[in-house]
Amino acid sequence: MLRTNQTFLNYLDELHKKQNRSDDIIVKPFSAGDKILIQDHPLSHVMMIKEGIVKCFLAEENGKEYIVEFLGSGEIIGEVELIKNINCLCSIEALNEVKVYAVKIPVFKALIKNDLALNHLLLESFAERIINTSSRASYQQLYTVEHTLKQLLQMQAKQNIRISKEDMAAYLGITVRSLNRILKDLK
Repeated sequence: MLRTNQTFLNYLDELHKKQNRSDDIIVKPFSAGDKILIQDHPLSHVMMIKEGIVKCFLAEENGKEYIVEFLGSGEIIGEVELIKNINCLCSIEALNEVKVYAVKIPVFKALIKNDLALNHLLLESFAERIINTSSRASYQQLYTVEHTLKQLLQMQAKQNIRISKEDMAAYLGITVRSLNRILKDLK
């Protein structure tokens, strides 16, 4: 439900420390509600979440949102768009105070060409995403929305964040009205 990657975060922490007063990798803060990446817009930097939690979502043509994932520390964003040379596939929005490592695109491209450790971490990350996507799809087939909602509410309490009803519904793939009925039944 909340994806993190401590190994990848450790790698970027070290890379950031090793740079000599360069602005190739900077730490950028975002407040809750700030858009970090915007769907269909050009990529400005490849980023990794240092602290905080974000939602990754798709905005449909009808104005509805579908939350793909909640991401935490060590999760990389923008690397697929960089590799495929495309605009942002989805939007990323801060749910609380977030700090990211922002890596300049030419620097990240050079790292991909020259750093075997980075390539290994990227492959691991891609494999993990495939596994998570498959698991979530099968989970949604096997378990009720109520069960998934309970887990979402537990994550919210554990992480001490507030997830709006709109975001909960968008994550579950239901309407807010349906969510309200389920929440009423759970009480």
